[in-house]
Amino acid sequence: MIRTVLIDDHELVRTGFRMILAAQPDITVVGEAADGENGLALIRRERPDVALVDVHMPGLSGVELTERVQRAKLPTRIIILSMVSDSPFPRRLLEAGAGGYLTKGCAAEELLRAIRQVATGRRYLAQHVAEQLALNALDGHGSGSPFETLTARELEVAMMLAQGREMREIAQVMNLSAKTVATYKYRLFDKLHIDNTVALAHLAGQHGLIDRPLTGP
Repeated sequence: MIRTVLIDDHELVRTGFRMILAAQPDITVVGEAADGENGLALIRRERPDVALVDVHMPGLSGVELTERVQRAKLPTRIIILSMVSDSPFPRRLLEAGAGGYLTKGCAAEELLRAIRQVATGRRYLAQHVAEQLALNALDGHGSGSPFETLTARELEVAMMLAQGREMREIAQVMNLSAKTVATYKYRLFDKLHIDNTVALAHLAGQHGLIDRPLTGP
C-alpha cells in the first residue's frame, strides 16, 4: 500500500485528489495539510511514501519544504504540483530532490502513474515538462525566465517577497537572520534589474512564480 499525504492550501484541490486516490486499491491518504509548515510536520509524523505538494503555499513553499525533507533525510518522496510548466521550478525542484513534477491540469491517470512510479524510487515528470527541459538543454539555455539566474535560496526569498511577506517573517520561515535575508533580497533585485517588491511581484506573476501578482502603487 502506498501511503500518501496531500499538502495544498486549496481545499477543493485536496478534495479532488482525495476522491481520485480513495478509489485506488493500492493507495491510501494518511493525512492532509493546508500549508507548508503543517505539511512538513505531517510528513515528519506520518513518514508517508509520497507527498503531493503544491509549489505555491503561504508560509513554507513547496521549494523549501522539499529541501527540508531532503536535509532531514526523511524517506518521503515529493511530487510537486504547479499551475505552470515553463517556470524555473521544474529544474530547481529536481535539483532540490523532488521525485516528480506535475501540473494541476494533469489527467487522473497521469497523477496515479506518477505516484506509483515515484513510490518505487524513480522520478516522474509530466510529458510536456520533460519535453521543455529537454529542449532547453539542447538549446543550451534555461526557460528564458530571468529567475533562472537566481540560486535556490534567492528564488525562495523572491517568492515570499512577491507574495507580500515581511522581511522578519521570511527570516523566521527560512530560519535565517534578517541580515542574511536582506542580502538575498539585494542580490536577487540586482540580478533581476528591479528596485522594489511591486516590480518583483509583477515579474513573478508574468513568469508563473506566484498565482496572483501583488497589487500596489
